[in-house]
Amino acid sequence: MKACLRAAARCSKQFEVAEKGRKVVAMETMIAEFERRANDLMRQIAEEEERTGIKSCDHCAYSTFAKAARLRRDNLLKSAEDLKIALYATRREYENAAAEFGRLNAEPKLAGPPGVASGVLIGTEGFRTTK
Repeated sequence: MKACLRAAARCSKQFEVAEKGRKVVAMETMIAEFERRANDLMRQIAEEEERTGIKSCDHCAYSTFAKAARLRRDNLLKSAEDLKIALYATRREYENAAAEFGRLNAEPKLAGPPGVASGVLIGTEGFRTTK
C-alpha cells in the first residue's frame, strides 16, 4: 500500500515538474518573441522617421504609424519585463518541485529489525540491574 502511494506521489510530482518546466520554456519563448517584435517595430519606426524626415514625437506632423508603432513597442517591452518577473517566480517553483521530486526518488532508508535503532540494539544487554 505504501509503495503504491509513494509511486502515485512520485508520478504526480513528476507531472508537476514537467508542467512547470514547460511553463518556464513557454515564458522564455514569449519573452524572446516580444523582444524580437519590439526590435522589428523599432526598425520600422526608424525607417518611417527617416522617410518623413521628422524624428520628434512632439512634432505636429509626426507620423501616426510611427506613434502607433512606438506605443506598441513600449507595450511589448513592458509585457516582456512583467513576464521576466513572473518567470523568476516560476523558475523558483520549478526548482522547488524538482527538488521535492528528487527527494521522492531517493531510496527510502530501510528499517532494521525490531529492537534495532541506528545500529544500536535496544534490549537488556547494556543494562545493569542492582540488587
